[in-house]
Amino acid sequence: MSGRRAHMGMSVTISAAAEQDAEQIFRLQYLCFQSEAALYGNYRIDPLVQTLDSVREEVAADCVFVARLGDEVVGSVRGRITEDGAAAIGKLCVHPRLQGHGIGARLLRAAETALADERGARTFRLHAGHRSESNLRLYNKVGYQRVGTSQGADGVPMVVLEKKAEAYATTA
Repeated sequence: MSGRRAHMGMSVTISAAAEQDAEQIFRLQYLCFQSEAALYGNYRIDPLVQTLDSVREEVAADCVFVARLGDEVVGSVRGRITEDGAAAIGKLCVHPRLQGHGIGARLLRAAETALADERGARTFRLHAGHRSESNLRLYNKVGYQRVGTSQGADGVPMVVLEKKAEAYATTA
């Protein structure tokens, strides 16, 4: 498996999600967020209790990108413009067997670009669980800075991170 994995990461493509991807996104999200739930001992976190219909609605209305390996959806991310005009990016997930190949960073970049270009976002905002070290490391690496904390509806303490859209343009 490991020998195959190295080149598999190379052929992953990133594209906007289509309506028919909703079911695979739903299943992938459920798989990916198990480890996050275990980290907090909380299996009611939003990505695990979200319904398939709700995922379908997000795919239709929001900026949703997927990473594909052949026909399989192996990663996904959601973004939307919030009331204050910032772009909220969330539910970033990459299949456990393909983590560590930069797919998460590519998904983030695709979402940021689309949110800035198509929806006029000036600021990107992310929430990460306070114990989710690998996520926090990734977000810091791609230019996000910690701006505060918040409490998720599920009771998990979250770190709020932001990045200005202009900063993205200069580092691209």
